Amino acid sequence: MASKTANRTPPRSRREPAGRPPGRDKYSVLLPTYNERENLPLIVWLLVKSFSESGIDYEIIIIDDGSPDGTREVAEQLENIYGSDKILLRPREKKLGLGTAYIHGMKHATGNYIIIMDADLSHHPKFIPEFIRKQKEGNFDIVSGTRYKGNGGVYGWDLKRKLIRLYRKEVLQKLIEKCVSKGYVFQMEMIVRARQLHYTIGEVPITFVDRVYGESKLGGNEIVSFLKGLLTLFATT
Repeated sequence: MASKTANRTPPRSRREPAGRPPGRDKYSVLLPTYNERENLPLIVWLLVKSFSESGIDYEIIIIDDGSPDGTREVAEQLENIYGSDKILLRPREKKLGLGTAYIHGMKHATGNYIIIMDADLSHHPKFIPEFIRKQKEGNFDIVSGTRYKGNGGVYGWDLKRKLIRLYRKEVLQKLIEKCVSKGYVFQMEMIVRARQLHYTIGEVPITFVDRVYGESKLGGNEIVSFLKGLLTLFATT
């Protein structure tokens, strides 16, 4: 007698949301923007090129914080060009901070891995396949770009620059729950919390360059807040 469960469809894994074949990884890039009208088309083109050439399943989530320079309109055009399945514009009305931008983007991510990076081309997308290989080799929870290892370098880079990072989605969700910072110190706090929670971290040497177009998003007050955030982080961990 045939089993009653023989034709029953097996339940989908929690890490495999609808739209992704079982066993196939998908990478969601969170790309916060503010006044990145000139940089955005280039960074998106480079991301699409890198993912497509490597055969990697991906989506790019653009979180624009009410840029007055027309960044949102450019993002809408990119969404039309590449398709809304690959480019997802999820804007906010005003500048609300980097940490909350990642939280907002996470709500819309369908990948089981999350990549966070800046839109100003301080990180070249050509390194992303290397991040993915590193993660698979060591089964790491997090892979971080670093200028302090191997052949990594820096051109016009200073303390204000952020790092490109790859996370398992569930790891990033737990870290976000633990973090209290909302500004530019947010990424640094996440790594501190990750070490506290004993998550495994791999590193890839990459070259950083200063922004290609436009001025830094950090003003004097934000730099002060960044430094105060660091002091608070060091005092509470």
